[in-house]
Amino acid sequence: MVQRYRGRKKSHRRAGTATVLPDNGLTPYLTHYLEWLRIKGFSETTVVNREGDLSALIRWCDERQLHAPGEISKPMIERYQRHLYYYRKENGEPLAYSSQRKRFTSVKAWFKWLTQENYIPGNPASEVAAIKVPKSLPAKVLSVEEVRHILASLDVSDAEGLRDRAIVEVLYSTGIRRSELCGLLVSDIDRVRRSVFVRKGKGGSDRCIPIGEQALVWVQRYLERGREQLRVNLQEYALFLNVHGEAFTPGGLGHLVKRLLRHAEIECEGSCHLFRHAMATHMLDNGAELRYIQAILGHADINTTTIYTHLSIATLQQVHAATHPEMMKSERSVRGDGL
Repeated sequence: MVQRYRGRKKSHRRAGTATVLPDNGLTPYLTHYLEWLRIKGFSETTVVNREGDLSALIRWCDERQLHAPGEISKPMIERYQRHLYYYRKENGEPLAYSSQRKRFTSVKAWFKWLTQENYIPGNPASEVAAIKVPKSLPAKVLSVEEVRHILASLDVSDAEGLRDRAIVEVLYSTGIRRSELCGLLVSDIDRVRRSVFVRKGKGGSDRCIPIGEQALVWVQRYLERGREQLRVNLQEYALFLNVHGEAFTPGGLGHLVKRLLRHAEIECEGSCHLFRHAMATHMLDNGAELRYIQAILGHADINTTTIYTHLSIATLQQVHAATHPEMMKSERSVRGDGL
């Protein structure tokens, strides 16, 4: 027999903002599912993302008078998949395929859990094909000169400037994700071993990654002359603090880095991930093996890291110049060897 909850209106929180869900029978199942995720050791980032994705589903279901998991059939889930495709954001733009896939992955995971917990007799989402995401490369990879220009453009005369310089140095030196940087504690920086301890990165895994001497110097300057001016709560141990003396949220850090890029007159999409792409590409250009880049970036699958073989043009240019007949002929002409 399909179980059905009757619950009151719930207020769910995502990325620091409250989301009020309708008085729908699906809401208590979501609450129970989020609790289950935490008990099973899923990261808080995963829990928050699932909450936001499934809250959107519940609002969609409420508009169609669907109040229990057993009322949602495979055709209804396929209709929701089409809804994601035709959905338009406030600025009129559609959801990216990656965003559609992320939201729908949360839906499939939830219905799998509902089935495993015997709230429904069968999984209506199991046979619905996942959304295919076209493989694409970043539109731009920062050059070494551009990274140096960004660093040089930062005003380090006050606490916030020292913090900003240290943040960009760490992003570029380590290739750390923005959510991972937000979670860094002061104790996670090991100057003796020249390493950074990343706790509960993507997938909930810890890892230890190297950090360069220049980045360590700026982190130390920030700790000595900047962090204490920003800190409000003595019990706050986050490494990088915002103007309120608190740890950055991923969104807040992204906005900060975008502002720093605009100040440096760097025109490109993205923020923190630009430095992650730049670090991996520059290391590959200089001869680093892909498996070491994989370990630093924290990729579970090396196929994810292979994107940087497409971004790294330096090696391809060298091979092209050394082996392409037209390039070889041009080189002989420059040397005066004739044709």
